[in-house]
Amino acid sequence: MKFVDEAIVKVMAGHGGRGAVSFRREKFVPFGGPDGGDGGLGGSVYLRAQEGINTLVDYRIKRSFRAQNGEPGGGQDCSGKGGEDLYVPMPVGTVVFDDDTSETLGDLSVAGQTLLVARGGKGGWGNQRYKSSINRTPRQNTPGLAGETRKLRVELRLLADVGLLGLPNAGKSTLIRAVSAARPKVADYPFTTLHPQLGVVAVGPLRSFVMADIPGLIEGAAEGAGLGIRFLKHLQRTRILLHLVDIAPPDPDADPVEGARAIVGELKKFSPELAKKDRWLVLNKIDLMPEEDCEKRCSEILRRLRFKGPVYRISGVTGAGTRQLCQAVMNHLEQHPVAVAS
Repeated sequence: MKFVDEAIVKVMAGHGGRGAVSFRREKFVPFGGPDGGDGGLGGSVYLRAQEGINTLVDYRIKRSFRAQNGEPGGGQDCSGKGGEDLYVPMPVGTVVFDDDTSETLGDLSVAGQTLLVARGGKGGWGNQRYKSSINRTPRQNTPGLAGETRKLRVELRLLADVGLLGLPNAGKSTLIRAVSAARPKVADYPFTTLHPQLGVVAVGPLRSFVMADIPGLIEGAAEGAGLGIRFLKHLQRTRILLHLVDIAPPDPDADPVEGARAIVGELKKFSPELAKKDRWLVLNKIDLMPEEDCEKRCSEILRRLRFKGPVYRISGVTGAGTRQLCQAVMNHLEQHPVAVAS
């Protein structure tokens, strides 16, 4: 199924029911008085995070959701029945925005979490609300209030511990294939990855983490160039960024250092918070060069980048260094658990 990570939906809460105009009519009660009840409350619309939904593709087809209206009031002080609330299932990891104001309404990051996005209208008053000492037979009532209507933009952001970052053909898909059961497409041309891929990396009994592979970034991605701008937001949930650098690019004129700097620049343009995440440098494709030349190339890249964080040298094709990398990532995640909000 094609990965769909954004959709526009319209939600409409139910209207409140109209209040009733009614009077008591009982034998031997000549002055019964008003007894019109209030209208029922309109149903509200909620979004609910639900496991088992992986894309927003269904909301490219069905785009409107309406809750039930409240029923009108009745005689004998009977209030109308309230409309049923509507719960719209969403994938876990969905961020909800008001499309008209760009206001962030909520983040459905936990299964079962609900978010009120459109409140139902109040029911109208029946005539029994208007009785007084000087108005014994009121005939006033009010219609129910309209429910809220909203145009929402919903974005699905992948829930992954580790995100892969790099230029096209840096070897991200090859790495995730080597360390997990994910099978993204691998080919010798740019942008073979068109949609985000998730893989579960197991490093031991009850020890695993989720890795996300997004389409490769190019210079200008933060302004919309290439495919990366659509998927940079997925990296915002990750705890570690693995920045893959191809030490032996197929183009002899390509400079791995300049490419790495361009990627960091795009991160800063897109989100300063994203640029501050833990970022490890992964020098990939060490199998393509003799050991001595590989050592010189890696040392030169590190000297020019002046990188201060962890550095690993791997080959996604042969698997060299990948086990050590995954063990280090797992240890870091265990030593820095996610803080749980109280």
